[in-house]
Amino acid sequence: MRLTNDNPMVGRSDVERIYPRMVELRRLLHRYPELAFEEAQTARMIMEELDRLGIPYEYGGIGGGIVARIAGKSEGATVALRAEMDGLPGVETTGLPFASLNPGKMHACGHDGHMAMVLGAAALLKDDPPPGNVLLIFQPAEERGGGSRIILRSGALSGVKAIFGGHVTGHYRVGEIMVAPGVLTAQSDGFLIRIQGRGGHGARPHEAVDAVVVAGLLIVAMQTLVSREVNPVYPSVITIGQVSAGSAPNVIAETATLRGSIRTTLPEVRKHLLEGLERMAKGIGDLHNARIEVIVNEGYPPVVNTLVESEIARRAAGKIVGEKGLVSMEYPSMGSEDFAYYLQEIPGCYVRLGARREGWEHIPLHSPAFDFDEEVLKIGAAFFDRVARDAIEAYA
Repeated sequence: MRLTNDNPMVGRSDVERIYPRMVELRRLLHRYPELAFEEAQTARMIMEELDRLGIPYEYGGIGGGIVARIAGKSEGATVALRAEMDGLPGVETTGLPFASLNPGKMHACGHDGHMAMVLGAAALLKDDPPPGNVLLIFQPAEERGGGSRIILRSGALSGVKAIFGGHVTGHYRVGEIMVAPGVLTAQSDGFLIRIQGRGGHGARPHEAVDAVVVAGLLIVAMQTLVSREVNPVYPSVITIGQVSAGSAPNVIAETATLRGSIRTTLPEVRKHLLEGLERMAKGIGDLHNARIEVIVNEGYPPVVNTLVESEIARRAAGKIVGEKGLVSMEYPSMGSEDFAYYLQEIPGCYVRLGARREGWEHIPLHSPAFDFDEEVLKIGAAFFDRVARDAIEAYA
């Protein structure tokens, strides 16, 4: 959806003025994506823009983050705005004239846009500082590694009253912002299952313990943990994403490996699924004389928006896109996001920014063909500018 005459964004000459620069920055960042903890060139481009704007910052080095500070024109609360720097592994297929120049890497999750939006908001805030301080957080490794924890451990957010972030999405159109209190995303846990059987000749299965058969039984059994042991009104998912076994078609596999993820929104459901996974692995292993080891890697916790900050964000979003542009969430996303770590220590709100142009086919995040309508850069920059000002006013 393009901006229309009844949209509050129309007439905001300050946003229109910085829009070309945001597009330029987004495309520059898009050309040179870097993976988690490798964001050296990305950080350099951000720091060059901060230098141009005259905004001081501290940089934690490669694998670290950038924390910039816009000093208020008077004494007031400090709030933070966050963007992510990392890209994803993948071969871009968008065909864009500014497509990735780094082989096997691309910005398939919109982080290039998030950085451009926060830099745009920085320009607006620097031109007219609010009566309080604004920290600009450019963090590494959202996709893998929980880079938000590096920012938190640095102590840079000490004294921050609230933090705000957002994500572009093709589920909503440009001109729409989703704001909701409470649980927004799921807990994400990864797991590795190693199955140890006994190899043998394909013609003599009675002499072996077939790790492939054991793996198959376990895969099917695990799905019943969600379908038959969890209340259907509680969202949960178990996904097996990788299966590895066997060396030849006429050899019974001695070992098999399963890798997957578990997504939950309630601690008690997570506990039940993890215990159920161990129970089924032990039962099937005992039944078939196989040894099964389950290793769980704890992932990102749920994003839980705080009530007061969600209301501040909702009011700010309404000033940007109008009441018609405000979208409510019917149920939590089963995706995950390391913004959750900030919200465990600091009140805040994470929003979704509609980025689909009218008539565009929806292309999901992380797709090699992912792109978004750059008009959302205006919406995002204006929202971050507004929510920072409104939050500082609310805490006065």
